[in-house]
Amino acid sequence: MTRLKIRQVLCHEDNYAVLLHDEKSGETLIVDTPEAGPIMEVLETEGWRLTHILNTHHHHDHVEGNLALKEKYGARIHGPALNREQIPGLDVALKDGDRIALGEYRIDTIAVPGHTLGSVAFYVCDERILFAGDTLFSLGCGRMFEGDAETMWHSLDLLRHLPDETRLYCGHEYTLANGEFALTVEPGNAALAERMEQVRKLAAEGKPTLPSTIAQEKATNPFLRPESMEIRKTLGMKAVENWRVFGELRQRKDQF
Repeated sequence: MTRLKIRQVLCHEDNYAVLLHDEKSGETLIVDTPEAGPIMEVLETEGWRLTHILNTHHHHDHVEGNLALKEKYGARIHGPALNREQIPGLDVALKDGDRIALGEYRIDTIAVPGHTLGSVAFYVCDERILFAGDTLFSLGCGRMFEGDAETMWHSLDLLRHLPDETRLYCGHEYTLANGEFALTVEPGNAALAERMEQVRKLAAEGKPTLPSTIAQEKATNPFLRPESMEIRKTLGMKAVENWRVFGELRQRKDQF
């Protein structure tokens, strides 16, 4: 039985921070810090000691709470080495393949450039949990603010090859809007239609649509499905590389 407890914390209107607590060691980490207040509230309610702060990228809505949380709890801040000057309070600069320990659990750093050039994801190997930040969303993916389509596709391709049962936690609650776009490019996908019924119900009840799984995303997320002949037919791109299909999807989503 796992000793890990997970709490997803809604910040601002649609940001998620995720707390991961190891009962044996008493250590607790947070992935991204959109704002300190809601995170502190959960920590105090649970009686957890924050020891690690992990930032997936440098955007303000993912690092805003760093300094307040570090000051209160003394947590060490980990973030992408490429953005060492942009991550407030950074203690540990991470590169692809670097490992973080939470008690006896190991967490691997995966470089996923595209949304930003320094973006990283975190993978809890033993528990098969992925914290993807703004690189991969449920039924969507992040905008390419710094990378290009080929770079971003390579990052997404890495993530879709993680084990199917991997639980996916993302940086934002965007699933409903992402799904509405997905239906326009692959309307014949029965798994997508079923997923959207669930998403609409959860949204109507004010409940999170996350976590998802890699298997679910591979079956329903158009940005992980450039091989789909229906998507290619919709786009008029039947005989091109996957990254070009992805790039066209991302461009259409930007204008949706």
